[in-house]
Amino acid sequence: MIRELLPDALKAAQKEKDARAVSTLRLIVAALKDRDIAARGKGNPDGIPDEEILQMLQTMVKQRRESISMYEKGGRLELAEQEAEEIIIIERFLPEQLDAAATEAAVEKTIADLGATGLKDMGSVMGALRDNYAGQMDFGRASGIVKARLGG
Repeated sequence: MIRELLPDALKAAQKEKDARAVSTLRLIVAALKDRDIAARGKGNPDGIPDEEILQMLQTMVKQRRESISMYEKGGRLELAEQEAEEIIIIERFLPEQLDAAATEAAVEKTIADLGATGLKDMGSVMGALRDNYAGQMDFGRASGIVKARLGG
């Protein structure tokens, strides 16, 4: 699904002469091609599935947020602004992100559904969250919540 949206978005950005969107979308397409090539080498002729594309996009957003922090500390606000613009473009392809309250509710529900009682269950809880909320949740935040709820 996301795979089909990218070329259309790139063409639209080119028609609108939106240089930032064109460069960002080209980066996304290139990263996707790299991962598809690696997947084909592992016997998956269709490339990576949508879940992995979502993870790739989330990683790209996370990298840009880290870069923004570094640029702001270094006084390079114009570069921080470029990174923020790229985040907006990338996030167009991600589902709506859960806020802190919704993340906590999802963690509570998953823990209850699995009957998790201790830290030994953290892996299964995180796995279930990844399966059910791919692309919608900050798993770093979720991991801290799971650890706190399970007695860490």
